[in-house]
Amino acid sequence: MKKWLRTLTMTAAAVVALTACGAGEEEGTTDEAAPSEEPAENEATPDAEDFTVAMVTDVGGIDDKSFNQSAWEGLTAFGEEMGLEEGTGYRYLQSATMDDFEPNIRTLVREEANLVWGIGYLMEDAVKTIAEQVEDAQIAIVDTVVTDGDGNPYSNVANVTFKEHEGSFLVGVVAGLQTKGNKVGFVGGVESELIKKFESGFKAGVKAVNPDAEILTQYTESFNDATRGQQIANNMYGQGADIIYHAAGGAGNGVFQEAINRARNGEEVWVIGVDRDQHEEGVSGDVSVTLTSMVKRVDTAVYLVSERTMSGDFPGGEILEYGLEEDAVGIAPTTDNVPQEALDAVDEYKVQIQDGEISVPQTDEEYEEYLSSL
Repeated sequence: MKKWLRTLTMTAAAVVALTACGAGEEEGTTDEAAPSEEPAENEATPDAEDFTVAMVTDVGGIDDKSFNQSAWEGLTAFGEEMGLEEGTGYRYLQSATMDDFEPNIRTLVREEANLVWGIGYLMEDAVKTIAEQVEDAQIAIVDTVVTDGDGNPYSNVANVTFKEHEGSFLVGVVAGLQTKGNKVGFVGGVESELIKKFESGFKAGVKAVNPDAEILTQYTESFNDATRGQQIANNMYGQGADIIYHAAGGAGNGVFQEAINRARNGEEVWVIGVDRDQHEEGVSGDVSVTLTSMVKRVDTAVYLVSERTMSGDFPGGEILEYGLEEDAVGIAPTTDNVPQEALDAVDEYKVQIQDGEISVPQTDEEYEEYLSSL
């Protein structure tokens, strides 16, 4: 088993599982949830050669160099580790538009895949519809919690979430210490509760080390419009920002392109990537513009939940939350462009967050409260 999978499988017991909670009670009592050693009496454990798992991408596609790609890498690692054949044992369906979500998920459920993944919170409605119609389906969704009219999670849906605000805080620390013009930017995809976690955490990290820094914020309202991402980046760099953190999926590729273009003309500008280590996205010839990335181990979550399901322990009805404690969010391993001072600061703030000394904001309101506490 790959080293990162060995390490993260050992941390599976630390993943927070919030069961039988209403949508408004997700921050309530938590319990540590280790994978069950024995399957439930009414669940059959499929043989490895008979197990099938599949995922549906969002509109960013399988090669978005971000969220979807990370999920597919996790599913591929699982399939290869378990000896499954690509195309039959594990596969994906790509969504061209949001209208494809429901039919794609429905296709995989009808094919009786043992586990069907919906990659992204935008699939919530599609997953809800199918969960209600096909009670014996086993569906997992990333970045949201699918609940019924009473606010209860569906028993046939596993809900995978992350503490993106914690990892975003750490890259905010890097940006706050690295900026020379005291102005940085945040480019989000579709404005939502989820992406607000990235934005709020990042801004809090910047302000923690550089209270005087100005932070520009704008949303592309798309996760695949790279042209729009480049336009916004052009505007922000033009206003004097020298670092931009993007949480915009494929639209973030445009941020990298704009930074590369400017670096070729002698400007010192940087991009902070998201979801995966996006160092290579910022390299062109002798130009390197990726400062760091906020890694979000969607690949880890896909692997671990698929593994649990294959063993007969499908976590239906659970809310699984991955954060710094599980090494599921944080700074990318490539640190070529990050000064040691910033890396040391990241380590210090990471400890403070884990010890509860810092409560990282997730919303605009919490961010304002955080600023008042500085």
